[in-house]
Amino acid sequence: MAGHVFGRSSAAMPTAVSGEGCYIRDAEGRSYLDGSGGAAVSCLGHSDQDVRAAIHDQLDRIAFAHTGFFTSEAAEGLADLLIANAPEGIEKVYLLSGGSEAVEAAIKLARQYFLETGEPERHRVIARRQSYHGNTLGALAAGGNAWRREKYAPLLVETSHIAPCYEYRLREDGESAEDYGLRAANELEDEIARLGPETVMAFIAEPVVGATAGAVPAVRGYFKRIREICDRHGILLILDEVMCGMGRTGTLFACEQDGISPDIVTVAKGLGAGYMPIGAMLCSGRIFGAIEGGSGSFQHGHTYHGHPLAAAAGHAVLSAILGRELLPQVRHRGQALTDRLQATFGQHPHVGDIRGRGLFRGVELVADRGTKAPFDPELKLHAKVKKAALAEGLICYPAGGTIDGKHGDHILLAPPFIISEDQIGELTDKLSRAIDAALAA
Repeated sequence: MAGHVFGRSSAAMPTAVSGEGCYIRDAEGRSYLDGSGGAAVSCLGHSDQDVRAAIHDQLDRIAFAHTGFFTSEAAEGLADLLIANAPEGIEKVYLLSGGSEAVEAAIKLARQYFLETGEPERHRVIARRQSYHGNTLGALAAGGNAWRREKYAPLLVETSHIAPCYEYRLREDGESAEDYGLRAANELEDEIARLGPETVMAFIAEPVVGATAGAVPAVRGYFKRIREICDRHGILLILDEVMCGMGRTGTLFACEQDGISPDIVTVAKGLGAGYMPIGAMLCSGRIFGAIEGGSGSFQHGHTYHGHPLAAAAGHAVLSAILGRELLPQVRHRGQALTDRLQATFGQHPHVGDIRGRGLFRGVELVADRGTKAPFDPELKLHAKVKKAALAEGLICYPAGGTIDGKHGDHILLAPPFIISEDQIGELTDKLSRAIDAALAA
């Protein structure tokens, strides 16, 4: 054992020592193009001067003040900026240290809301298969990824899971995209009826599914129907934008492109851009009002939530995204990335689907394009792609179990918003060589 860090696995990792722009350099002097922003985190790249300056400035003022006693100018400023740009009806921000914490807070808030409003029988959560909402027990229970849940199943609260909106795999021949979206959304109606509407408190979904399925967007009309169903039954709609939010898909909140507003929305990753650990749970004024006019407090909290240093970093990141006109750039560069991926892999015999929005793109690998048959899971193709990509000097985010938690392989791409068109070419060329190397291994 080389050191005392309990890592994600026993595999040896290169040691990152510096970062600049879209690149990370290791202790051996090798440079890696960060084609996935880590896990869709580093939206501004590495060593952004404005974010670094904001952190230093806040550190010189105050680094920590416990939210049981104080608020801070940094937390208030970030909350104001988020709400000024949030979906309609969203009025309050609960700052946390990451995405899993944000989802835990969202689920607990949904439960307390119904206690405050006199519907204590509402406690059930409905989610979707092949979703991912975090690794803490509540968030993991909400998530629908079989592989991530398997070891901890006895500890998880029972959650219902309906089919995802996964056009490549689940849209039927001859079925229009609109009809498919309505069919998929109506599974929620059926599940509510099965459970009893009076027992259901929330439906949670990612507007664009990230880690478990590889940048899968819903078809047009799907989320509008979901919103209608939730409203009809008095159920809260929680949108998990931890990975797809904060500009990653080309709008600050991914749900803007679906034309809806949630009751609760979670963000993280791109909010801090990797400079500080931060996440947020945002809720409607209606939900906050029920708490404020009822017990008066949300029975939840963490030592480091609302951390001033993290909030200052988040404010600087969000200000950069908005002030530097990076959202139009994400849309433009996202189209350039798609065009390059289509040119490189559009006729590749083992690339079944290229999908996503903005700078959030997925490439699904298949053994047979015609039948969409996946590779044998025992091959661990995604792991081979990751290893080959690192050898090429590319960081990407391959994963397995795309279809059902066991079968299927995909590669998630989420480069920094500042990526150049030349670097998009570099990313695609390196990925092409990595995929070919993995297939030949």
